[in-house]
Amino acid sequence: MIYTVTLNPAVDKTVVINDFKVDSVNRVSSLRTDAGGKGINVSKVIKSLGGRSKAMGILGGSAGRYVKKYLDDMGIDNDFVFISGETRTNLKVIDGKNGTNTDINEPGPNVSECELELLKDKLLDQVANGSIVVFSGSVPENVDKDIYFRWIDAVKQKGAKAILDADGELLKKGIEAGPYLVKPNIYELGRLFGTDIKDVGQAVEYAETLVRDFAVGMVVVSMGKDGALFADKSRVALVHALEVDVQSTVGAGDSMVAALAYSIGNSLDYERMVRLAAASAGANVMTSGSQPADISVIRYLEGRVTFEYLRS
Repeated sequence: MIYTVTLNPAVDKTVVINDFKVDSVNRVSSLRTDAGGKGINVSKVIKSLGGRSKAMGILGGSAGRYVKKYLDDMGIDNDFVFISGETRTNLKVIDGKNGTNTDINEPGPNVSECELELLKDKLLDQVANGSIVVFSGSVPENVDKDIYFRWIDAVKQKGAKAILDADGELLKKGIEAGPYLVKPNIYELGRLFGTDIKDVGQAVEYAETLVRDFAVGMVVVSMGKDGALFADKSRVALVHALEVDVQSTVGAGDSMVAALAYSIGNSLDYERMVRLAAASAGANVMTSGSQPADISVIRYLEGRVTFEYLRS
C-alpha cells in the first residue's frame, strides 16, 4: 500500500490572466479550484495511473472539509487529523501570453505536537513491511524541520520504503534518515549542497553523492528543459525532456513522484519506471491547475520518452 503524507495541504486556486501586470488591475479569464498539497497531488496521480493510495495529513476548517470531500468524491482513500485552524489556500497565476506561472502560497495553520503525534500514530498503525510512504512538501511554520527525518526513520523500522520530496532544511535533515528515494529538482539539489548547479555533469556528481554518502537508494533529479536524472548504486540515466504544450508546471514533480511510487509498488522494471515517471510529469504540464493528467495522455507520452545511460 502507498501512503502519502501531507502536513500542510492546501486548496489550490488557479487563475489564468493573460498579460498579467504588477501594480495594476488584472482580469481573470478562467479559474479552477482543486485539493492541493504535494502529497495529495501524488495520490491524485496514482489514482489516474490505476493504483491505490491512502492520503494522510492535517486538515482544518472549511477549506479542510473541501479537501476531504474532493478526495472522497474522487474515490481516494484518506485519513486526516482535523485541527481548529484553517487549511491554507494557494493562488496560482498563469499568464499564457507571457508564458509565466506565479505561485502565491499561504504559510498554513500552526499544528500542535499532540496533533502531529496523533497523525504519526495513525500512520504507524497502518504501515507494514513492504508499504511505501511518500513524505512531500512544506510543513507548518511551527513544526520542527527534522520531522521528516524522525518519521522516515519510524516507517523504515516498520519495513516500509520512504520517498522524500522536500526542500531546504526538510530535505537536508530528511536525507540523513536514508530514504529509499529522494526527488529534488536541480535547484533544490543545488541548495542542498550550497551551490548553483550549472550542468548535467554537476547534477550527476551531487546525485551520486547522495547515493554514496547518505545511503539513499535512488535519486531522481528533475531538470526542466534538460530532462531528468535517475541515479542509484548501479547506474545513472539521463531522460530527455519531452516536447509538449505547456499549460501549467504546477504539480509536475508530484506526478513524477506518483509514478515512481506506483512503479515501486507494482515492481515495474527499471526502464518502465523511467518511462512512466517522465511521461507522467510531461502529461501533467499539459493540464491546468493541479488536476491529474488523463491516463491516455500518459500512455501516449510513454512511447515518446527517450533516455541514455551515463553510467551502467
